[in-house]
Amino acid sequence: MQVIKEAEIREAIKEPEALASAEKAFRAMAEGGLVLPPPMGLEVPDAPGEVHVKSAYLKGSPIFAVKIASGFYGNVERGLPTGSGLILVFDATTGFPVALLADNAYLTDLRTAAAGALAARLLAPESIESVAVLGSGVQGRFQLRAISRVRRWERTVAWSPDTNQLVEYCADMEEELSTPFHAASDAEEAVRGADLIVTVTPSREPLFGASALEPHATVIAVGSDGPDKRELATETLARAEKIVVDRLSQCISLGEVHHGVEEGVLSPDSVHAELGEVLVGAKTGREGSELIICDLTGVGAQDAAIAEVAWVKLTQSAGTTKT
Repeated sequence: MQVIKEAEIREAIKEPEALASAEKAFRAMAEGGLVLPPPMGLEVPDAPGEVHVKSAYLKGSPIFAVKIASGFYGNVERGLPTGSGLILVFDATTGFPVALLADNAYLTDLRTAAAGALAARLLAPESIESVAVLGSGVQGRFQLRAISRVRRWERTVAWSPDTNQLVEYCADMEEELSTPFHAASDAEEAVRGADLIVTVTPSREPLFGASALEPHATVIAVGSDGPDKRELATETLARAEKIVVDRLSQCISLGEVHHGVEEGVLSPDSVHAELGEVLVGAKTGREGSELIICDLTGVGAQDAAIAEVAWVKLTQSAGTTKT
């Protein structure tokens, strides 16, 4: 079994590869071209920490993949990254493991951001003046890097519960994206007036109320990838003209839609489309001025798609064997 280390993966796989893999994954989901089991979640309350196991097989692919990613929030105090993980790649013909992508959750971060960028491309207006981002961690950086590949905007307003991290985040991202960043004092201030809002926090309670949103806004909710997490109020979901999800069966078990269904305000029929359905034209995307919310919980198809890209680029295309 080949072991491919994080530095090699980071050098070879970046936003363009991730965006292409996201489109492949969501297209396969819309067209039924995959085998996608439910994710497994494991809580480690003493840490506190969480572990997610996701897998998929995209039909016709030479491989299938199993991804293990963790988030241990006490790591910040230890001077360690919050997230870590790896992806196991298996031969789809024999079932034998062929590679271990020791990416330290880099590919998870990248594919998550690519899904956000795909949602922005399919659901956000072509013309954007203001973007709000809630969360100043790693994913807050990855999301805007990826979205900047599909949209341009004039200014960004950011908020984070970690004030010191927020100041550093705004300075870094303003330089990187060459667009002004403003640090907001609270989440509602950040989202007011924004055309596109990206939420990337591990929050377990709503960050802002429905009245803070513009009637034409696009909200891409990324942080709620477990049944106890939530970033949006149920009233916000109820106000949306369209709710789009990455995987309906998954989002009614965890994520933002899950809370609305659990509270009896939403039903599965309240969801307009899966993102892949919009991608292939089976369902409509944006139609004029309307509030659209996209609930992204992260699906195994994304992991399998980006794992295949990394495996092919780092081993097969070069005709080399890495150990």
